[in-house]
Amino acid sequence: MFTYAGIVLGVMVVVYVTAKLFKLSTELSMLAAAIAGGLAGGFGIPVRHIAEGSITYLDINLIFITATLFMNILKESGGIAFVVRGILTRFHNNRALLLMLLTLLLLLPGALTGAGSVTVLITGGMVAIVLNYMGIPLNRTAAIVFIIAGLSAAAPPVSLWAMMTAAGVNMPYVGFFLPLLVPCVIASLITVFVLGWKGSKTDLGRALAELPVPPAGMNWLKVIIPFALFILLIFIGRRWPHSTPVIGLPLMFLFAAATSWILSPVKLDILRISRETVDQLLPLIGTLTCVGILVQLMTLTGVRGLLAVTTVTLPIFLVFATLFVVLPVSEAVLMWGAAPVIGVPLVLLFNTIGLNPIVALAGMSVIWPLGDALPPTAIIGRLTVDVVDYKDSYIGFLKTCAIPAIIIMAIGTLMVVFSSSLGFLTGL
Repeated sequence: MFTYAGIVLGVMVVVYVTAKLFKLSTELSMLAAAIAGGLAGGFGIPVRHIAEGSITYLDINLIFITATLFMNILKESGGIAFVVRGILTRFHNNRALLLMLLTLLLLLPGALTGAGSVTVLITGGMVAIVLNYMGIPLNRTAAIVFIIAGLSAAAPPVSLWAMMTAAGVNMPYVGFFLPLLVPCVIASLITVFVLGWKGSKTDLGRALAELPVPPAGMNWLKVIIPFALFILLIFIGRRWPHSTPVIGLPLMFLFAAATSWILSPVKLDILRISRETVDQLLPLIGTLTCVGILVQLMTLTGVRGLLAVTTVTLPIFLVFATLFVVLPVSEAVLMWGAAPVIGVPLVLLFNTIGLNPIVALAGMSVIWPLGDALPPTAIIGRLTVDVVDYKDSYIGFLKTCAIPAIIIMAIGTLMVVFSSSLGFLTGL
């Protein structure tokens, strides 16, 4: 049995590597590996399993689409520009408070959508302008935007790695809010102060001249009301769970998006924004679709069981000592597919030895986004340097990210090791 599963796994790995060598995208490489695994396992091309796997993460895709639509409508209406200019104008003389508020602006889009790329595209460019006129070098600006964008994707309420891994072990996505929020906020603040504290006095005039000008009629109320509605819907569902219809996060985001659209001071082409949103998220949707197929075929052929058994039989000290390498590298190779492939057996192991699986998974979720700057994929890293207009060596950008990355890896690993002691976070 182990030999059979090992051969199938070997075929999958060889086909994946070969597909990457032929410059196929990560999504197509995973699909090719999945089909090759089915053939090597004697199942031919299992169409039914491919179809079932392709919709495994349909609910998560719907959350991404609706949440990103909400953020794009807010940006198109001038809300994001209004907030950035307002914060800059009010707090340009208070460097510490300005850095903290800019951190919040970078955390919010990814936290709501689960995608660091959305943070980079929605607020990354405007925040980078402000950081530049605070005297922060471009390499540090790019590192700040990338690190916090990655942490925003791991932050609640939508954390892709935690959701996908929890789904793989049949664990409800409940109790993750504080275990994810606390380390993401702490790590983000450490990053922005380590890389952004040194600089010069903020050049308010030049920064405002370069930032987009919001349309007349935009105000704080029009920005806050859609978020207030979203929070209210979540609160009602949790406060009166047995008396409230379950509408789900996608519909909540649609209500918030519709509210933002109605309150917009300018007329918005909602069909154009919707098309651009889907186009923007197409790589992410494709990745999740192919990850679902790959996991389904790995389960069918026994490869997933082989990985799980191998993981739970490893010496625990070896697992702890290699988390900071295994998690970023798996993310760099498989992107979000690392969560169900690597995360599931790790969570099963941690649960078996008595660790708190929720806190341990939250710690792992904090480390995973660091791999989005590493080859061969490096999707968020390369997107960040393009948006920030960083023209120097990409290696230089990675070196600038090193100190915050080491701190984040230490935080995530300590959360896993001491997850039992931190279990109180899940009940707060």
